[in-house]
Amino acid sequence: MKRLDGKVALITGAARGIGAATAERFVEEGAQVMLTDVLEPELRALADRLGAGFAAWQVVDASQRDQVERSVEAAVEQFGGLDIAVLNAGIFGEMQTVDQYSESLFDRVVEINLKGVWHGLRTAIGPMRRRGGGSIVITSSTQGHSGYYLSSPYTTTKHAVVGIMRNAAVELAVDNIRVNTVHPGLTDTEMMGGLHRTASPDDPSAAMQAFATAPPMRRYGSPREVANMMLFLASDEASYCTGSCYMVDGGLLAYHGGPPPGA
Repeated sequence: MKRLDGKVALITGAARGIGAATAERFVEEGAQVMLTDVLEPELRALADRLGAGFAAWQVVDASQRDQVERSVEAAVEQFGGLDIAVLNAGIFGEMQTVDQYSESLFDRVVEINLKGVWHGLRTAIGPMRRRGGGSIVITSSTQGHSGYYLSSPYTTTKHAVVGIMRNAAVELAVDNIRVNTVHPGLTDTEMMGGLHRTASPDDPSAAMQAFATAPPMRRYGSPREVANMMLFLASDEASYCTGSCYMVDGGLLAYHGGPPPGA
């Protein structure tokens, strides 16, 4: 028996990176998935690759409550219910100092990274209660526990979703709905690619090589490695896990700086 046989999952920010890898792992383990994102061509291609019996998709802006609600309704209508919600949609925003950030740019990051999680969590609760429980997994970041340069809105939202997670975990335990956050570190995704190009426009690969020296494991993680943590938390193997933060960061937050041995 596969780990997610009979389960239905909603995955936001599913078109690429961690979201797409999570969709692939869930389908490998027997789940049916509703994929949402703003990137229609990538969504369509992923759903086609996963197969019509296992995946459906909707173009959804996670910051828009009505769109999120329609996607949950579509998952329930198409697949019969909802057991898992992976609230993964997010943006990094611009790289600017705190005093440079405009209110409109700050608000956009908050709308997607924070309110998008809130919309998804609130909407998933009803269908999960009707199924007798479920698992909600929220993508945070190592910046949900620390700060970094030129990214105050991103850091703010990734801290804030930890608060939402903990409160929801306390409230929803009686309903057998588990809520946790996953905190990726340096991961080989399109988002990080954008940061490499900003940090080193002439040679983005040099920025990646420099960043990769930060974690003790001295490499980037893969989206699939993060997806494996999502899979664990979504599965019944994590039946006593709620209200917690799960790091997938190669030891980054355990390390306080300085050159690694041999550098």
